[in-house]
Formats: sequence, structure tokens, C-alpha cells
Amino acid sequence: MQLHINKESKKEDKQYVDDALYKFNLEHFPKDLGGRYEEINLFLKDDNGKVYGGILAAVCWNWLEIYTFILDEDIRHSGYGTTLLTELEAIALDKKCNFIKVDTLSFQALDFYQKNGYEVFGSIDQVGREFVHYYLKKDLHVK
Repeated sequence: MQLHINKESKKEDKQYVDDALYKFNLEHFPKDLGGRYEEINLFLKDDNGKVYGGILAAVCWNWLEIYTFILDEDIRHSGYGTTLLTELEAIALDKKCNFIKVDTLSFQALDFYQKNGYEVFGSIDQVGREFVHYYLKKDLHVK
């Protein structure tokens, strides 16, 4: 059999790779954590349903991972970001997550996350030649 690399991206090929890694991981995680994946998305909207930002995240086994968090520029520094983050942390605790992890760039929200109790556990310099990519974590105290 001859194998070759293919750059064509088909939905079913991507799903195969995702499913294969998921199945592999299930063999190594504790059984009680198996199948613990759930999207958690919070949106900040006005009374007419207009979106002003939000958080896209997911529970993955025993943690919650923030993928995307953005607020419209004109409402930043108004407390809405902390309110959204606090709500997300409450959901993570309810889902019995041990920690939350997130990444951010040096021109984005490092100070915001640190102000809210997140600690840097790693970084990569020279991202876009001049920025730093930070990886942060906040431990949760599950009851």
C-alpha cells in the first residue's frame, strides 16, 4: 500500500481525524470523564437581540476552555466582560471543572484575565514578530 499526503480538505476527512484523536484520548482518561464535552456559549445582547459580544467555550473532561471572548470596543471597561467571565466560571464550577484555560495575545486581554485571577503558565515570544502569545489558567475549587 502506498500512502500520500493530500491537501484537499473534506469535512468527512477532518471528522475522521477528530474522531480518531477523541477515541485515542478516551482510552487514557478516567472512565468517569469520558464523553464530557459540551459547548458553553454566552452572548451579551440588548433588548432587541443585537449582539455586543460573548464567550465561546467548551467543557472538556475536567476543565473549561475559552476559545473566543470579545466585546464591542465601545462597551469595554464597563464591567460586562467581568460579568460574562463570572457567569462562565459559575457554569464551570457547576459542571465540576477543576480549572479554566485560555490564551491571549499581548495586545489583547492579558491584564483583564490577570485582574480576574488567571495566571500565566506559558508564553511564546515573537508572535507576529513583535507580540507575545500567553497561556493562562485559573484553578477552580470544586465542592
